[in-house]
Amino acid sequence: MIALSLAEVAAAVEGRLLAADPGARVTGPVEFDSRKVTAGALFVAFPGEQVDGHDYAAAAVASGAVAVLGTRELPGVPMVLVDDALTAMGRLARAVVDRLPELTVIGLTGSSGKTTTKDLIAQLTVRLGPTVAPPGSFNNELGHPYTALQATPRTRFLVLEKGARGIGHVRYLCEVVPPRISVVLNVGVAHLGEFGSRENIAVAKGELVESLPADGLAVLNADDPLVDAMAARTGARVVRYGEAAHADVRAVDVALDDRGRASYTLVTPEGSAPVRLGLTGRHQVSNSLAAAAVVRELGMPLDEVAAALGELGLVSTRRMDVFERPDGVTVIDDSYNANPASMAVALRALAGMRRGGRAFAALGYMAELGDYEREGHREVGRLVAELGVDRLLVVGEPAAPIHEGATAVSDWGGESVLLTDQAAAVEVLRSELRPGDVVLVKGSRYRTWEVADALRVAAPGGNAGSEPARPAVAAGEGAA
Repeated sequence: MIALSLAEVAAAVEGRLLAADPGARVTGPVEFDSRKVTAGALFVAFPGEQVDGHDYAAAAVASGAVAVLGTRELPGVPMVLVDDALTAMGRLARAVVDRLPELTVIGLTGSSGKTTTKDLIAQLTVRLGPTVAPPGSFNNELGHPYTALQATPRTRFLVLEKGARGIGHVRYLCEVVPPRISVVLNVGVAHLGEFGSRENIAVAKGELVESLPADGLAVLNADDPLVDAMAARTGARVVRYGEAAHADVRAVDVALDDRGRASYTLVTPEGSAPVRLGLTGRHQVSNSLAAAAVVRELGMPLDEVAAALGELGLVSTRRMDVFERPDGVTVIDDSYNANPASMAVALRALAGMRRGGRAFAALGYMAELGDYEREGHREVGRLVAELGVDRLLVVGEPAAPIHEGATAVSDWGGESVLLTDQAAAVEVLRSELRPGDVVLVKGSRYRTWEVADALRVAAPGGNAGSEPARPAVAAGEGAA
C-alpha cells in the first residue's frame, strides 16, 4: 500500500482514532490475518461468530502493526474505529487507487473463466509494467479491496475479477475500485438460483461496462450475444474479441493437438500472427483472445502478443490442470468449481484428449442452480453420453441427475455409476484405470478435489496435491 498517516486513514474510512498517533504512518500491508502482519502494517479486525479478529489485535500490534481498524474499542490498542470494517476496507482501497494516477485498473467478469482469464491478462501485463492481481478467485467484497491495497506507486496494472451473487454487486465493486478497462467473458447459468434468469445475470455482469469512464474501454465477447449487446450500455470505446466475423481481435483456423492444446491464427486490424497455446481446452482460445485484446490496447505489438500467448501457463490451482502419471494415465484436475457451462468445456476437452485409451469422468454436484438444478445436472449427463465418454462416476447423491441424464441416452456405449462419496470414486478409479486412459475430475467445492489428489498419490512417484490456495484467515474468518 502507499504510505498514509493514521489521520489520512481515518479520514478515508470515515473513522476516528483512539489511543493512536495521527501522524504515525502505515507503511506496510493491510492485513486481516494476524499471522501475516509485519512492521508498519494496518491490521483489520473483523468480528465473527467463531473467530473474532479483535481477539488478535494486541498480538498484531506486537508484531508491528501501526494500528487496528476495528469496530469496538480495545484498551491500550491504537485504533481506527469504524462502524463496519468491510465497508471501511473498501473506502480505504478507493482512497489508495485514487492517489495512483499512473495505475490502470482492469476489471473482468463472466459466468465462467474469470480466474483463468485474469491470470492470463496478469501474465501479459507484467511484461509491460509492475502488476498486481489476486490469488485464485479472490473476487468479493473482501478480496477486491484487499488486492487493491497491495498497489504501490510503482504498480502500473491492477487486474481484478469481479464476482456477483446478485444485481448491484459488480457495481459496488466498481465503486470500490473503478475500472478503466472492463472485460466481460460470457453470460451462463452459474448462480442461476440466485439471479433467477440469464437475463438477470446479464444485467449484473453488464454493470462492469456501465461503470467505465467515457475514455475507458469495454472488451466484449462477440461470440456471446448477451455480452455483445452490452456495447449499448456504455459510453466507452468498445473492442470485441472472439471467432465471430465482426470481432476486432479474432481467432481463425483453430486446431487442437492430442493434449487438447489449441493453435490458431490471431487476426487484428494490425495484421495476423500464429498462436500456439500451452493450455489445455478449446475454451482457452476465447480466454486468450480476451487477454490479447487487453494488451493490444495497452500497446503490446502483435508479434509480441502472439509469442507471449504461447508462453502462458496455469497460475491458480485446479483449473484444467493436466498431469500425466508415470503409469501413463492422464488426469485433468478441474476440481475447483463447476457449473453446466464449465462442465461442458471440460468434458469436450476430455473427449478431445482421448487417444486410444478410455475417457473417465468423475463428476460431482453443481451448486447454486436454483430451479435449474435438476435439469442442469441432467444436461451434463446427456453431454457425457453424447461425447462418448467411456466411464462416468457420479459422486454423491445430490449429483444423481447427472447419472440419470447419461443413462437416459439409449445409444450410449459407456457406463455410469452413482457413488456415495469421494472415497468410493477413488476406489473405482484405482482399480479400473489403465495406461493410456484420461480422467476428468470436476465438481463444485464439495471435496471433489480429494479425488484428484488421490490420483496423484496413487501414481508411482506421484505427489499429493492440496486444497485450492486461499488466503489464511486467523482473524476475522467468516466475516466476508
